[in-house]
Amino acid sequence: MASDINYQDGPDLSRRDVSPVEDEPNHSPASLQQTEYERIGGRTGSSFFQTIIHLLKGNIGTGLLGLPLAVKNAGLLVGPLSLLAMGIVAIHCMNLLVKCAHHLSIRLGVCFLAFRRVVNLFLNITQLGFCCVYFVFLSDNIKQVVETANGTTGNCHNNETAVNVPSYDSRLYMLFFLPFIIVLVFIRNLKYLAPLSFVANIAMCVSLVLIYYYCLTNIPYPINLPLAGRAVDYPLFFGTAIFAFEGIGVVLPLENKMQNPRNFPTVLYLGMGIVTTLYITLGTIGYIGFGEHIRGSITLNLPLCWLYQTVKLLYSFGIYITYALQFYVSAEILIPPAVARCGPRWTLMVDLGIRVALVALTCALAILIPELDLVISLVGSVSSSALALIIPPLLQIITFHNEDMKLWEMVKNIAISLIGFVGFVAGTYISIQEIVARNSSRHNSTYLNVG
Repeated sequence: MASDINYQDGPDLSRRDVSPVEDEPNHSPASLQQTEYERIGGRTGSSFFQTIIHLLKGNIGTGLLGLPLAVKNAGLLVGPLSLLAMGIVAIHCMNLLVKCAHHLSIRLGVCFLAFRRVVNLFLNITQLGFCCVYFVFLSDNIKQVVETANGTTGNCHNNETAVNVPSYDSRLYMLFFLPFIIVLVFIRNLKYLAPLSFVANIAMCVSLVLIYYYCLTNIPYPINLPLAGRAVDYPLFFGTAIFAFEGIGVVLPLENKMQNPRNFPTVLYLGMGIVTTLYITLGTIGYIGFGEHIRGSITLNLPLCWLYQTVKLLYSFGIYITYALQFYVSAEILIPPAVARCGPRWTLMVDLGIRVALVALTCALAILIPELDLVISLVGSVSSSALALIIPPLLQIITFHNEDMKLWEMVKNIAISLIGFVGFVAGTYISIQEIVARNSSRHNSTYLNVG
């Protein structure tokens, strides 16, 4: 059964031979643009409120829970200010992406196919990277719940349990989740996931409220934390922070599905304003609350009582369902071309086979890098920086360079892309360096224990 939501839909920028409004009479550019907006969205599209909810859902995931550690890497003052700056730039780049897409499809009717392939490449890396992070998040949180279950009490004022029973390695937990996630991605129509997605949203919202409550009611005094972190750790902050802005892959689909896409800039600024506020506040109070002991996900620092153990389980359920939604983006890019090359009798088998292979790939990569904070930083540095910072400004330059683009706009776009590129290189290098160092430490520890 084909999915009724296509992440590649909206203005088809890949078709050179067909005008985007070939069935409409020839109008002036203004009326042509209005006609196209009506055709893309239409009366059956998403409402203003629904689009905001989808935008919030697309940006609130594991990245949000990793921001307290990111603030630690940048410092109590530098971290929040940097998050604010990155939020402003990320929102600006999302808006650029929408403008360029409509300019190319409505006024020109063409696009740069090579550029689209580059975008799809990084989009696939990003979405599958998110899925790798979800495997690590699930294994770390469920492992902690299982190992502390015997000593978990109703007392949430003490962050220790009487008994901590070691269980299996976190990588074995990933293998345990593998078949359940495979079954989940076999649901090829998102409308059948809608009820589960709604429950997952409620679970994650309740979890976030309880996390905020604990952090706000347990702020230590005096606060004695560094205002600026070490320069060598700032690339890790960059990777984690840009990973958190994980909703850029759904910006165009959401805009295209609106009943009135002209209202999308308002949705974008309002929704991402809320998201950026959440990022800054949770990152700051989470770091203040747990200080130097903050971990890759703030859930791992919560008290080991039943209330907050339930928070971990609820958020884990939400991430489990979100896996299918993030996976859907890559599936819609990779599977249709492969299915088109085979006969009708093989269509279903090829479709399901690719899904199994992609899930197995994300699980294998997560097993290779079972460090939640580092895999978040690596994915953010490698792919999210390209999608969120590097590509949109370059796309605007390529799209509008023949249309009297102002010099300051050109300089601004080049500066944003350069910042993204520096973050890409530095973040990737430091993340890989830390991964190698931790793996060496893990192997040495294992060798000593065996010896």
